[in-house]
Amino acid sequence: MGLTEREREIVALLRTDPLLDAAALAERLGSTRAAVSVHLSNLTRKGVLLGRGYLLRPEASSVLVVGGAVLDAKVRTRVPAVLGTSNPGTSTATVGGVGRNIAESLARLGSPTMLVAPVGDDLQGRTVVARTEAAGVDCRHVVTSPFPTGSYTAVLGDDGDLLVAVADMRATDELTVADLAVVPGLLGGVDRLVLDCNLHADVLRWVLTTAAGAGVPAVVETVSVAKAADAAPALDGSVPVHTVTPNVDELAAMLRRPVDPDPASVAAAAAELHHRGVEHVWVRRGMHGSLLSVARPGRPARVVLVAAPPTTVEDVTGAGDAMTAGYVHALLGGADVVEAARFGQVVAALTCASPDTVRADLTPALVAAHLTPDAPPTEELSA
Repeated sequence: MGLTEREREIVALLRTDPLLDAAALAERLGSTRAAVSVHLSNLTRKGVLLGRGYLLRPEASSVLVVGGAVLDAKVRTRVPAVLGTSNPGTSTATVGGVGRNIAESLARLGSPTMLVAPVGDDLQGRTVVARTEAAGVDCRHVVTSPFPTGSYTAVLGDDGDLLVAVADMRATDELTVADLAVVPGLLGGVDRLVLDCNLHADVLRWVLTTAAGAGVPAVVETVSVAKAADAAPALDGSVPVHTVTPNVDELAAMLRRPVDPDPASVAAAAAELHHRGVEHVWVRRGMHGSLLSVARPGRPARVVLVAAPPTTVEDVTGAGDAMTAGYVHALLGGADVVEAARFGQVVAALTCASPDTVRADLTPALVAAHLTPDAPPTEELSA
């Protein structure tokens, strides 16, 4: 976030006394009220001032999440599933959506987070917003869609693994650049952007381009095989992307070719995304952990394998979203990308061990208790 010297002086005064008005600020700065008013307007546009009073954005690094918000329904069989017939099981309903889940996990970890996501003008939308705000996410900029609030229905086997899911994401699918007019102003006040690939490729490219112009690194969560394939045209090398977070199948969909799951094949596929402007490709490999490929201009990429911590799987829903949130939270705290990936792996494991899509008890202390210096281990592949 770029502030002028005068803007930094105003912020310092307001942190001491938020009730100073333009006249009082002008007197202390030896300036004019009109000039200070212009600076205050710019600080509001950049997202540093959150309202009159003057309420300042928190000093902690912050993040903007743009993506989907839905109501989740999860059904789980009590015995191994049999297709084509009724299976005994249980069902639950909660708020969800990839972008929304990431935003909630970030907020629970302590990162100031704003969410821009479409919801319908309906009870479901109001429920999504209320519960997300209750978790600590700033939802003032959600978009009211003419379509119903999205829904996601997941069918889990008796072991907690996902069998199939159906998503109705019309509210997000139909989101336009015009609907996101607030985003450029918000980018002026954040340190990181997270996008999910529920956005149309043209919208995704526009947000990425806008973020690059604002100097805000972007992390792209690929969501699913279908969404990864649809989003691939946005990653054409025309705009830099800090990180993309596919699993092996989503990586294959983005490249439109098969990718074998062995590390050497995954690393070679990741290198293709480096050529498309992606600096870090972090590939999820389930129980095998993840592979992080870091572009190095003029040299082969640095490739690191990050092991998955041992865990008891209760429900895998939301684990990938939690993994991204943990990674971004750690980056905001100053961690390097390998440390951030290790942190994200632990958050994912903790989420798998919970029946909730986002753990209600997720805190930095909980993660720290499971993040020992040597677990999960990392292994660097030779170039």
